[in-house]
Amino acid sequence: MEIYLMGLLGIVAIFIVTRNRTSLSWKLPQQAMPPKWKAILTKEITFYNSLSPVEKEHFEYKIQEFLLNCRITGIQTEVDTTDKLLVAASAVIPIFKFPNWRYTNLFEVLLYPSSFNEDFETTGKDRRILGMVGTGYMNGKMILSKAALHHGFDNTSDKKNTAIHEFIHLIDKLDGNIDGVPHVLLEQPYVIPWLDLINHKIDEIYEKESDINPYGGTSQVEFFAVASEYFFERPKLLAQKHPKLYDLLEEIFEHDMETRNLSRVKLSIGRNSPCPCGSGQKFKRCCGRSHYH
Repeated sequence: MEIYLMGLLGIVAIFIVTRNRTSLSWKLPQQAMPPKWKAILTKEITFYNSLSPVEKEHFEYKIQEFLLNCRITGIQTEVDTTDKLLVAASAVIPIFKFPNWRYTNLFEVLLYPSSFNEDFETTGKDRRILGMVGTGYMNGKMILSKAALHHGFDNTSDKKNTAIHEFIHLIDKLDGNIDGVPHVLLEQPYVIPWLDLINHKIDEIYEKESDINPYGGTSQVEFFAVASEYFFERPKLLAQKHPKLYDLLEEIFEHDMETRNLSRVKLSIGRNSPCPCGSGQKFKRCCGRSHYH
């Protein structure tokens, strides 16, 4: 009886901690996003530029919410506003169509300057890892290569985005298992077709009959993450080359990415141009003040 009570108390304690994390301690934005942040999103995030004005407001809100509840810490590297916004955008893009989504299983993102090894070392041999979702004593943390983070948004044609890849793993993990089947998003009738399609697509990768990143052929877990990168980076190409895969990913994320215009905005700004942050002031008197004074 005593053992039973101790176990029950443990479950109650876990419930209280979880509840506190998801409600009592969860912070919500109280102000609009700073104009300079909007300018960074416009410059760096093609997904943001594809949104309607109303959608942009929602995206900005979710970015701020994420940053209020998750620390971004630099390890042997400095972290600036752009770094933080890129991490937050990587988190928000996959769950954009789920307005009440909260990453309750993530407390901190560690940014390393470049690749690292399984011992989290940034020097020496076997530094092949660009991102990792923490387990064990690292549970609740994510590690990302800062270089890979920026490359994911700088190169919009390679179907790869390391940070989005890791957040997909985190979404996959929310049901208790990282297995390539996001039960929190995928309705039960679609699970078997999803698994069948994964296995078929992995076979195509092994037979070298696929343009999907070969890393996706290593397991169902990695295939889900790799295919999701493709979905958010090059949706029109995915729909053309892999229509069934596109349709199922659209079902999972509830997002018709094929309709998005993901072209990068080219900004040509003179000193008297309207500031891209949307403040209504001239560039020289707003975000460009430091350049002209």
